[in-house]
Amino acid sequence: MELFTMFPVFIIGIVLFLYFVPLGLWIQSGVSIGWGKIGMLKLVIMRIRKISPKLITDGIINLHRAGLDFVTSEDLETHYLAGGDITNVVDALIAADKAAIELDYKTATAIDLAGRNVKEAVQTSVYPKVIDCPAEGKVSAVAKDGIELKAKARVTVRTNIEQLVGGATDETIIARVGQGIVSAIGSSTNYKIVLENPDAISRAVLDKGLDSGTAYSILSIDIADVDVGKNVGAHLDADQAEADKKVAQAKAESRRAMAVAAEQEMKAKVQDMRAKVIEAEAQVPIAMAQAFKEGNLGIMDYYKMKNIQSDTDMRTSISKGDDENSGTDPQD
Repeated sequence: MELFTMFPVFIIGIVLFLYFVPLGLWIQSGVSIGWGKIGMLKLVIMRIRKISPKLITDGIINLHRAGLDFVTSEDLETHYLAGGDITNVVDALIAADKAAIELDYKTATAIDLAGRNVKEAVQTSVYPKVIDCPAEGKVSAVAKDGIELKAKARVTVRTNIEQLVGGATDETIIARVGQGIVSAIGSSTNYKIVLENPDAISRAVLDKGLDSGTAYSILSIDIADVDVGKNVGAHLDADQAEADKKVAQAKAESRRAMAVAAEQEMKAKVQDMRAKVIEAEAQVPIAMAQAFKEGNLGIMDYYKMKNIQSDTDMRTSISKGDDENSGTDPQD
């Protein structure tokens, strides 16, 4: 009865023992890489430190079989505790070694901790990838003759392991290549030259060293498609002509307004002069009366002046009658 009661406790003890003392992993590592490389105590310490013993053991075994014995279990434990991806680092080191790519453990872990996929980086070094520039649509540029061209390029790149940490990514490559395409098309004297020889754009862009400071080395730039857009130069000339027309109309309207204002001012001056004449004529009888009183004007002088005035009015009346009969303006 007591043996039956102790049986569950015995089972739980066995399970806990096998959990903290992974005999299977110890035997696997001993058979694969030799006894003593990963001791039983080390596996127990890994479990206590909440490190996956299986992950570390599998990594060491894979590296050992690939001939990369310079990486120790302590190195993998440190990278694991730092939040790194041990599987990616191990696979990247093995792939780089097989492809004769220089990649040491320190660089691989730095790339991994920087948030880059080190395994994918090594694969891209072996198998270059193609980046569409731009990712959607086309780059629009205008040649010197005013014709718009729309181009799309395909950039073949290879990972630059040495500059992967801190180097610019795909977005920078796309932006630089797009800028290079705009510059190359804009420097062309005629859009037909670009259509006849699109490789000239590729060469001009490649000569600029666009992969400087990036995580990639540009292998080639191929112009995938070039389309002719609108005649930007003609549109600009038309817009300029319309703007000049509006400026000329505004200046003409300004001159007309100034002329109207001058005419109104002249009419006002004439009216003022007429008013002054009328006012002066009104003063004549007063002056004559004053001259009579003072004895400066005699009665014969007055009649003589009246006769002259009557004669003048008669001549004016006759002159107006002749002008009306002839149909001409007396002022002509």
